[in-house]
Amino acid sequence: MNDIEKNKQEEVETKPVTDLLAETEDDSSVDSATESRVFWGWRKITFTTIAVIGALFHLYVLNFHPIDPWVFRASHLLFGSMLGFMLFPGWKKASSKIHVIDWMFILASIGVFLYIFINLKQLLFRFGVLPTTMDFIVALVGILLVLELTRRTSGWVLPILAGIFILYAFIGPYLPSILNHSGYTIERFTTYIYGLDGIFGVTLDVSSRYILLFIIFGSFLQMSGVGRYFIDFSFSLAGGMRGGPAKVAVVSSGLMGMMNGTSAGNAVATGSLTIPLMKRVGYKARFAAATEATASAGGQIMIPIMGAGAFLMAEITGIRYSEIIIAATIPALLYFLSVYFMVDFEAIKKGMKGIARKDLPSFKSIMKKAYLFLPILLLISLLLQGFSVIMSGTYSIVACFVVSLFRKETRMGLKKIIGALELGMKNTIQLLAVCACAGIIVGVISLTGVGLRFSSMLLSVADNSELLALVFAMFIAIILGMGMPTTAAYAVAASVVAPGLINLGIEPLFAHMFVFYYAVLSAITPPVALAAYAAAGITGTNPMKTGVEAFRLGIAAFIVPFMFIYSPQILMVGSFLEIGIAVITAAIGIYLLAAGVQGWFAGRNAHIVTRALLLVASVLSIYAGLKTDLIGLGFVAVAFAIQIFLSKKDHTHNFAA
Repeated sequence: MNDIEKNKQEEVETKPVTDLLAETEDDSSVDSATESRVFWGWRKITFTTIAVIGALFHLYVLNFHPIDPWVFRASHLLFGSMLGFMLFPGWKKASSKIHVIDWMFILASIGVFLYIFINLKQLLFRFGVLPTTMDFIVALVGILLVLELTRRTSGWVLPILAGIFILYAFIGPYLPSILNHSGYTIERFTTYIYGLDGIFGVTLDVSSRYILLFIIFGSFLQMSGVGRYFIDFSFSLAGGMRGGPAKVAVVSSGLMGMMNGTSAGNAVATGSLTIPLMKRVGYKARFAAATEATASAGGQIMIPIMGAGAFLMAEITGIRYSEIIIAATIPALLYFLSVYFMVDFEAIKKGMKGIARKDLPSFKSIMKKAYLFLPILLLISLLLQGFSVIMSGTYSIVACFVVSLFRKETRMGLKKIIGALELGMKNTIQLLAVCACAGIIVGVISLTGVGLRFSSMLLSVADNSELLALVFAMFIAIILGMGMPTTAAYAVAASVVAPGLINLGIEPLFAHMFVFYYAVLSAITPPVALAAYAAAGITGTNPMKTGVEAFRLGIAAFIVPFMFIYSPQILMVGSFLEIGIAVITAAIGIYLLAAGVQGWFAGRNAHIVTRALLLVASVLSIYAGLKTDLIGLGFVAVAFAIQIFLSKKDHTHNFAA
């Protein structure tokens, strides 16, 4: 960490919170791990013009004038490529000026788009079947541009993974057993991958229609003051509790993260304020960074937007979006409840207090601005009433503008509207690139049929034990998701793992929620825990150790997907009474697991035997049934008795002394 960053942290750790919140401007950076250029002069005007035109083009096509899907997705990729190659340098020592190589990549992107646009009717029949030499060249250039754009915006992990899948397409004929396939010519493979079954398939479709729309919505929330209001509201609500800033991180990361699209970006956006304040009240730097990382990862499963993953799930499964967010409600709340218990136990053990009420925003003044929640409430109500996602998102953007007019400090004029449109396109670049690159992997899986073979393997494992098959699927989903933003992680895992789970007899919604949950958790799972690495960058702590700490904090969340497989009531399936009982027992199970992991129960440090009993009792809560609940209750009773016995023993010893 450099001296400027250290001084900034020290300033945050000493200033009154109300002053910090007043000074806070929403950080809209795409990704903390990636250095981006800062423009001024004609470059700034050019970038802003392209971004605003791109945003307006998307909104116009989505709401008023639909065009051919391939042309629209190609236009989406073109805008992202032009802005991405301008904004992100190709190497670390590149100057802030746009290099000639960047301009060449931009011109190549335009050329590829024009080739598709001009030859669309012929390409629909030729690509992936009988391509010409020019088709092959254009497709090859297009694939290389996608890989380079992804490398610049998200690092090497996803392009390398895509490269492995591309390699597999050619060496498959020489591989044994489940991995073997007949092989493909380079011309057919390249044009197939750069067609509607690969890069321009379902992942880029979701990016062009839904992800961009809701990132623009998020940018309007920021520009209208709603983004900062979320943080003010979180501090007013939880800042005064013991270990308050950690609980603020849990609340604010959930509210902000659902619109962010990346766990790492969310960790930086809220962590730059919450992490130093956590350190102020007594949390160790590593624990503070891990708390923010775990809470930020959870933002990806927070309804109603779920970091854009819900839109992708709806597109892949054909399940209505409203059904998905209803089903996701309880798992999301259980996730944040688990993180809350973890930080609360840490605060109790360390004897921490909250931030003084005088240093926090007045709850009364916060409630006077409660109308700023209206765009979110409108979005939820429209979605639940069955309106289309695009209509709901567009109306919510308009609602942001309207509520901003109520107060002078939030009022959006032309400058802020242009800024919101530019910010929306800027923040879309990374996810757009990730979705396009994920399309390569999905295309290879579809072309080679390896996903179906994996399903067969999962079925053979399930012959011995369904639980073992689920554990196997969990590890595969986490490993596939490591180092990737949630959207890409889910897209890949949904192609490989979800079909196998469905073949086991698990409902498609349950299977995809299971996979999606672990795609989210991959962001806090070592050795490549992106959210933890981003948060560690703020504190200057060891990234690997921070990742391990984040994994420990989120450990309770790892049992939640098993809960809704074995207790479908968690996904709102069943009667009101059944759902209520399942939620209560699940919450108790998460509490017991957190107590066991943190080593605090019945008002004192937990004995090793107590911790083991609590962990067993928490696992029993996975199953929805009176028998397992009663057995678990018996374990808790024994654990409680041990703690009481130890307390009396200590009291007697202290009295005798």
